[in-house]
Amino acid sequence: MKIEKIKKTKSGKYKIELDDNISLITYDDVILENGLLYNHHIDAKTLNKINIDTKYYDIYNKTVKTILRRLRSEKEIDEYLDKNNVIASDKKKIINELKRIGLVNDITFAQAYVADKINLSNIGPDRIKADLIEHNIADVIIEKELSKFNTDLQNDKINKMLEKKIKTNHKYSSYMFKKKMLDELVNLGYKKELVILNLDNIDIKDDIINKECDKLYNTLSKKYSGYTLFNKLKQKLYQKGFTLSTINEVLDNYDFNSKEDI
Repeated sequence: MKIEKIKKTKSGKYKIELDDNISLITYDDVILENGLLYNHHIDAKTLNKINIDTKYYDIYNKTVKTILRRLRSEKEIDEYLDKNNVIASDKKKIINELKRIGLVNDITFAQAYVADKINLSNIGPDRIKADLIEHNIADVIIEKELSKFNTDLQNDKINKMLEKKIKTNHKYSSYMFKKKMLDELVNLGYKKELVILNLDNIDIKDDIINKECDKLYNTLSKKYSGYTLFNKLKQKLYQKGFTLSTINEVLDNYDFNSKEDI
């Protein structure tokens, strides 16, 4: 087969036109590796190799574009190539080349991942560590990068979250609020002991109990009165986490029917 023309396309690839109206699209690397600029005739064996090499560079360039959209760990690239049914030898070759040019680097990935989570999320160090372990990042790399997420930074994040939650808390008693926030912050990846220390330093007034009691009173008084109403209110408020002393103090302000039975 004779090469009639090689021309660059708008996409940056090259179109090789052969006689008999045969044409194929490939890459400059394929052209150079197969010496097509200096050989105007190719046989079936060379044509087959060109097709194989073109498929290799198709997936290689596709992988590069994937990394350029977002940094990937070596494990992610390995899984990505498996998903695209890349043979083991080509997969190893691609990963080694990407590592050589610095597009795949687990240290860089870990640095970027930790920085993003610290600056752009509320996730704590334990969650970040678990995520990095899932990416097969080495322990020594994880520990080094997480050292940047020091106690002062963690306390700052925890306090900001608590301040925001306190402002929007229209439902929970002091006890229930702290219990809820403890669970939430531990699930986010902060150490339980550190969260408790921060929770102990905040003061949450239980004035919300007045609104809760009014709401419950208006509902329950339609069905109950006297001692039964008092008991129902007391039970509901206790279930919401208010202390008995606070409950009794608030209930003293309410006028119950047949209060002498209380």
